[in-house]
Amino acid sequence: MNFEEICALIELVSKKGIPLVEVEQDGVKVRIQGVPQTVQVLQSPESHLPLAAAGPAPAVGYAAVQAPAEAPVDPGHHLVLSPMVGTFYRAPSPQAEPFVKVGDRVRKGQILAIIEAMKLMNEIESDQDGEVAAIYPTNAQPVEFGEKLFALKI
Repeated sequence: MNFEEICALIELVSKKGIPLVEVEQDGVKVRIQGVPQTVQVLQSPESHLPLAAAGPAPAVGYAAVQAPAEAPVDPGHHLVLSPMVGTFYRAPSPQAEPFVKVGDRVRKGQILAIIEAMKLMNEIESDQDGEVAAIYPTNAQPVEFGEKLFALKI
């Protein structure tokens, strides 16, 4: 990538409100961390289907839907968070066994999952030793930057 391409990518990330982009091309790896957009989940009074809206909620005709409260994380657990936006995969291929299952012992640097982002497969490694206590996303589920992926019992 040349300087102009990188500048154009930075501008696009900023303009679109993309929280994170990682690109690797010809041995050059670029990581651009933008500011995440505020997204509100709205529900139409005529429908039971939620609608996503960026920015402020419309004033008339829609009511905000409150997200369910998350269960507190056990103080003896360490969370592994998503470093990017993408699609979460538990195994290297659809036919393969998952990298890890609940109850497995893992070591720092061990691959826990893959997140596909912009056609790139990014290995998610454990950042410390522990036992897998929980796996939050399901296979092939979209994940956001900073979303909980794993809880490790330390």
